Amino acid sequence: MLAAADALPGVPPPEFNWRDYAAMLLDVAAEIEHSLMVQYLFAAYSLGGEQVPPDLRREVRGWQETILGVAKEEMGHLVTVQNLRTGLGLPLHLDREDYPWGSAFYPFDFTLERLSLDSLATYVCAESPDGWRGPEADEIRARATREAGAKVNRVGVLYGAIAHILEDRSRIPDSAFDASTVPRQASWDEWGRGYAKGARGESSDLPGVPAPDLLVLEVSSRDTALNALNEIGEQGESPAPLTSADPTDAGEDSHFVRFLTIYRALSKLDPVVRELVSRDIRANPTADSMREPGARAWAHLFNLRYRMLLVNLAHAFELAESSADGSGSNARGALINRTFAEMYNLRAIGGALVALRAEPGGRQHAGPPFEMPYTLVLPRGERGRWMLNRDLLEAAAVLIDTLRPLASPSGREYLAALSESDAVALAQVERILGAGTPAGAAA
Repeated sequence: MLAAADALPGVPPPEFNWRDYAAMLLDVAAEIEHSLMVQYLFAAYSLGGEQVPPDLRREVRGWQETILGVAKEEMGHLVTVQNLRTGLGLPLHLDREDYPWGSAFYPFDFTLERLSLDSLATYVCAESPDGWRGPEADEIRARATREAGAKVNRVGVLYGAIAHILEDRSRIPDSAFDASTVPRQASWDEWGRGYAKGARGESSDLPGVPAPDLLVLEVSSRDTALNALNEIGEQGESPAPLTSADPTDAGEDSHFVRFLTIYRALSKLDPVVRELVSRDIRANPTADSMREPGARAWAHLFNLRYRMLLVNLAHAFELAESSADGSGSNARGALINRTFAEMYNLRAIGGALVALRAEPGGRQHAGPPFEMPYTLVLPRGERGRWMLNRDLLEAAAVLIDTLRPLASPSGREYLAALSESDAVALAQVERILGAGTPAGAAA
């Protein structure tokens, strides 16, 4: 995957032992996967619009579907990192640094911005494999450095560093890996959703754009942990070392190659046309910074659904995969279904946002804010967790009612469907609360 030993000290830093240092690096890995997922989603949402020349619209839509697919795969990486943490006896870590503290492993500072040749260069460099050389690599790295204001670090270095620690029995003993946690880990059967390599269809109706290949890997031992790290690294960088002058020979499915392919196509366009492939969206938007009432209301709903996605994901890890009467499994399955549903809700609400202006009569478009919730800590008891689910669904109902008179006809249709779906989810939550703590819940 990479030569990462140079990224590690010979002894753990002060105040750490090796296991605790690996835990800290897995914190960083979770934050990076979460941050990349969000930044890629924002960039994908920015693509398209009436300003795109008609002869480019199908190609631009293909770029959008490709980047959305990469973002979904980053969600798979985030889930697998949670499995790694769980298998090592560590708590979940779903946080995300808005402006990361100083770490040699972060690829670049967190920035929500429209897709451009500059932002795309940072994505290419972040996902690039070891050994990527040549004039094109030099040009893209220089552009990425100008955009980020500093050298863009390769994400693969982090995973190589973690693997270098975990593979050494003198640093991490076999007893550190807990196979008994597997029933509470995310499994591919639950999360794969037909995204299997070899059985993948094409994305929507666009030929040549495959559906995402989600990696959700359970961790029960040293070997499974190392395999998970290697698989994540290969999907991001490439499945093989670079042996050709053309880096796309390294594997067409890697994030690096997909971003590089889009970069090459975008760089060939006339600079004026290049600016038209994505909307002029305000960078790093917040809900309250949007002065257009409809945009502000959609942005608040977006933030709430983003929180619901994270809460559902975290809550699913608190329930066992199966239980004697199946009730725990059913509750967990519902949470997983709703996690996927919120991914689609974010896309729909993000699409509504980018069609609006941030200011009444202004030039810039609104954008999805992806504001982190005030807390990601779940209640300690299972009843409290389901009460939190109810709180969020009730808050969503209020926001939906606020939005109805501000939305377009198509927006109102979507809100009606969302309201019906939330009513079903709320009824299920009320049944669980009425029945007591479901089987399979964490003690």
